[in-house]
Amino acid sequence: MSRIARFAFAAFLAVTPAAAQSAANPIVSRYQAAADRLTDAALGDSAAWNKIAELTDRFGNRISGSAALEQAIDWILARMKTEGLDNVRGEPAMVPHWVRGAESAAMVQPRYGKLPMLGLGGSIATPAGGITAEVLVVSSFDDLKAKAASARGKIILFDVPFTNYGATVQYRARGAVEAAKVGAVASMIRAVGPFGMRTPHTGGMFYDSTVTRIPAFAIPMEDAAMIRRFQDRGEKVLVKVEMEAHFLPDAPSRNVIGEIKGRELPNEVVVMGGHIDSWDVGTGAMDDAGGVIIAWEAIRLMKKLGLTPRRTIRIVGWTNEENGGRGGQAYRDAHQSELGNHVLAIESDGGVFRPTGFGFTGSDAARAIIKQISPLLKRVGADSIGPNGGGADIGPIMKDGVPGAGHNVDGTRYFWYHHTEADNVDKLDPREVAMNVAAMAILAYVVADLDVKLPR
Repeated sequence: MSRIARFAFAAFLAVTPAAAQSAANPIVSRYQAAADRLTDAALGDSAAWNKIAELTDRFGNRISGSAALEQAIDWILARMKTEGLDNVRGEPAMVPHWVRGAESAAMVQPRYGKLPMLGLGGSIATPAGGITAEVLVVSSFDDLKAKAASARGKIILFDVPFTNYGATVQYRARGAVEAAKVGAVASMIRAVGPFGMRTPHTGGMFYDSTVTRIPAFAIPMEDAAMIRRFQDRGEKVLVKVEMEAHFLPDAPSRNVIGEIKGRELPNEVVVMGGHIDSWDVGTGAMDDAGGVIIAWEAIRLMKKLGLTPRRTIRIVGWTNEENGGRGGQAYRDAHQSELGNHVLAIESDGGVFRPTGFGFTGSDAARAIIKQISPLLKRVGADSIGPNGGGADIGPIMKDGVPGAGHNVDGTRYFWYHHTEADNVDKLDPREVAMNVAAMAILAYVVADLDVKLPR
């Protein structure tokens, strides 16, 4: 073979796979240019990260019922209008209003030492003057049952190492119920996370009307391990805890909404976003201002680039995901008659670290289309389409048949900061945030612009 022939053959081999892929996948052929434009625009600056920083620096944490949450919503609505988004509005939802109040904990025997702590969301207060009681350390609910005879009048410490969120969070959610069943006076959990620097994690818990309500709080993994060591050595540990936690009447809030209106089928909708509320610690940058803002930036870039899809793309900052889910329910109720025209719902609530793809829940035919779109996401590493898409906020409309996608990222560090004072914008990398903007923009734009809507 001549040198020229060898060069030509090598060039053929180099281009044939891509050409073959484009020929076999008309979606890639049709939308590659738009995907590249969206990616270039997203990666061209740190606008999304800067917006997260400004929102979280300005308003801090945004627990449901707080002035900070409503001020943040006002700021977003004003900013969306300035940017020229369509149909910007707040849609009302009544939300629970839990207030932490002053709180503290300390080990008073065998030595004195302050314990970093956070009351669990929804907990009751301690009696005036607090509770001082001996601690009983258990490693599981079964271990608690085995030690039930020793539990009455004690503070139960659930010292359960983090394995995964689903397995470990049950001790936060129902620890107070199980502890009350055996006569305990308070529930104390090892923070639900795999890593800590004496950083306790808060989060929601619930009560059972059949048992006494007792206060519930979290302490860091280091302190839980220390108390266990004292118990293993046969030493009695006393802890004093004081909490002022209480509920106020439900408060008015809003889902914050902006759109890019579809050019041909404006009544058919792709909805995407995250939740705008947070717990009352940190500034809720990772959980979940980032999820709201990457969706917001996605449609802002479409507007900027003149990419108007066939269908409407709606971004939502759902309210009250953290301690009630009222925003997702209110959205379902407000749009019940339109859900047949909701093409896809996409939720981002796992942080805005390096993107890996999307989980998808829908028909096999719809999954096949999403898989055809996925090569367009490869440039930002988000081309993996897994099972079980969804999220807490889009869950209510998914139950009514709307296909759902969950935004997936590298979650290595997410639970380090989850529901802690450490959830701040410095934990987020500007380029990774921008990659997530591109991923959300491409998936939403292509689904919204296809000739046919996703089959159910």
